[in-house]
Amino acid sequence: MNIDGPIIVIEDDLEDQFLIGETFKNLAYGNQILFFEDGIKAMEYLDTTNSKPLLILSDINMPKMNGLEIRDVVHNHEQESIKCIPYLFFTTGANQQLVIDAYSTSVQGFFKKPASFDDFERTIRTIVDYLKECISPAEFL
Repeated sequence: MNIDGPIIVIEDDLEDQFLIGETFKNLAYGNQILFFEDGIKAMEYLDTTNSKPLLILSDINMPKMNGLEIRDVVHNHEQESIKCIPYLFFTTGANQQLVIDAYSTSVQGFFKKPASFDDFERTIRTIVDYLKECISPAEFL
């Protein structure tokens, strides 16, 4: 994974996009934050760029393609899978079946969006700091 690569956020809710953007601004990571309101637009970007994102942070409940469907496409798409992009769900709702379904797609994490801004920021910081320390197979390609 590319610790300086862009962070892809797939989120259809504009308020959540704003909150996520403000969180990254406060945390002052140097990574470019790219927002996509649906999975189709995110896949169009991923298919046309040589960049290796640090991570994909995706909501689940979205129009056109839900997060599980997007994850399946990324996971089974050779051009994207070789980049070893960590894919995490960041969503408002969580139930047992949804979490099971998410992990069955080989997702690297499932996080429920916290209610408070401080907890929201702490969760994002934990995710990004962890990933910036990880070593992935893509580093050897």
